[in-house]
Amino acid sequence: MSTWIEMLSVENATGSLKEAYDLAKTPAGTVDNVMRIHSQRPHTMVGHLTLYRSVLHHQDNTLPLWFLEAVGVFTSLLNNCEYSFKHHCTNMRRLLKDDERFAAIETALRGQAPEAAFSGKELALMRYTEKLTISPGKVEAADLEAAKSAGGN
Repeated sequence: MSTWIEMLSVENATGSLKEAYDLAKTPAGTVDNVMRIHSQRPHTMVGHLTLYRSVLHHQDNTLPLWFLEAVGVFTSLLNNCEYSFKHHCTNMRRLLKDDERFAAIETALRGQAPEAAFSGKELALMRYTEKLTISPGKVEAADLEAAKSAGGN
């Protein structure tokens, strides 16, 4: 990750920064750079972490986690964010446990052709993701209704 913002080290953290880093540690015991970028303002790291976990890891989520990661992959590609793309791709591949399916999804999303890998509810949600990411000011109630009628909630 290329940044011009100084990221304070995990090893030397104290006080509220240490607490934020402890909250943000991955199961492997590391802190992702996307969290470390908040080191100058630890409260923003906690906010980012809270939002991230509620979107992707909340117990009340009804969509499969691999699909939520696929949405993250597509959003990252649409935003041209290689760092986020790699992060979500790694997670999606691990959760899918199917390299052939993973490759098909990655190829489809890289080509901005989600219809090549998804159908039904998943495709409707990918189309909504695309519009919301590329032109959020053009999202209309009908876009959300299309996703809902396909089974999204």
